[in-house]
Amino acid sequence: MKKAHAFRNRLFAAGFFAMVLVLMPVKVHAASKEIIELQTQVQQLLDMVQRLQSTMDSRFGVLQNLAQTTADNATQMSAAVNALQQKITAQNDAVSGKLDTASSQTQSLNDSVDELKSRVAKLDKSIQDLQTQLQNIQSPPPAGAPAGVAPAPNDNAPVAVPSAAVAPSAIQTPPLKETFQAGVRDYNAAKYEVAAGEFQDVLHFYPMDDLAGSAHFYLGEIDLKHNKLSDAVKDYNAVLEGFPGNSKAPAAQLRKGIALLQMGRKDSGIHELRLLIQRHPQTPEAAQARTKLTALGAKPAATHSAGTDQQ
Repeated sequence: MKKAHAFRNRLFAAGFFAMVLVLMPVKVHAASKEIIELQTQVQQLLDMVQRLQSTMDSRFGVLQNLAQTTADNATQMSAAVNALQQKITAQNDAVSGKLDTASSQTQSLNDSVDELKSRVAKLDKSIQDLQTQLQNIQSPPPAGAPAGVAPAPNDNAPVAVPSAAVAPSAIQTPPLKETFQAGVRDYNAAKYEVAAGEFQDVLHFYPMDDLAGSAHFYLGEIDLKHNKLSDAVKDYNAVLEGFPGNSKAPAAQLRKGIALLQMGRKDSGIHELRLLIQRHPQTPEAAQARTKLTALGAKPAATHSAGTDQQ
């Protein structure tokens, strides 16, 4: 385009020079044949310049139109490519999100099944223990025992009556809430041995009560403070497996993950923290788990399944 403008400028300069020659005063023989021929050639040159200028303007307009059309097409194609890329990215994100959700749901379902199996096994054991205790209580004392035997009104055979030794054990059963609250007070006062005994009483006399789950949690905290990491993990598992609906369950899972990390079992600890986030995402314990995972350089959610540690 620049060359075309330069050429056109040169033609204008030549035409202007020719006009100057024509207008210059001539001498006496200005009307000679040579002057006339020169004027004719100048006129022809001017006509050629005008035609060339018209042709250049026409071609320049066509080039401008083509350039504008090309630019518009390039803009439209760029917009179409960007839209297609955004659509593909959105579809990939949606598919990835669905896969992550399905993986999390599958993992949660597997965990729920495992917990249910554990609870059923523990319930069966508790029922067997209760049946054994009932059989022991209902069994009559030996026939030769002097205590606890009274004569029947119309029969000489001895009749078993409740032994006096049974009554004190029933009287000595501690009240549930008072015993648990005393354990909490002693725990907060750093009287860990006394608190552990009180929590053990709760587990012994009321093994199926929901407060037994909280007692397991505090026993785990006491074990963790004494650096008994394996025992602490077992206590936390007792909460998670036997009392998953207990209010201490999120804290138990968090503390279990921390105990596993302290034991050097990084993968298992990270797995527990991720399970906590999946099961109780809105709890303060889940927020602490996210912070811990970030510090470890791990993502809050895993796309693969891992087995839960059973201690």
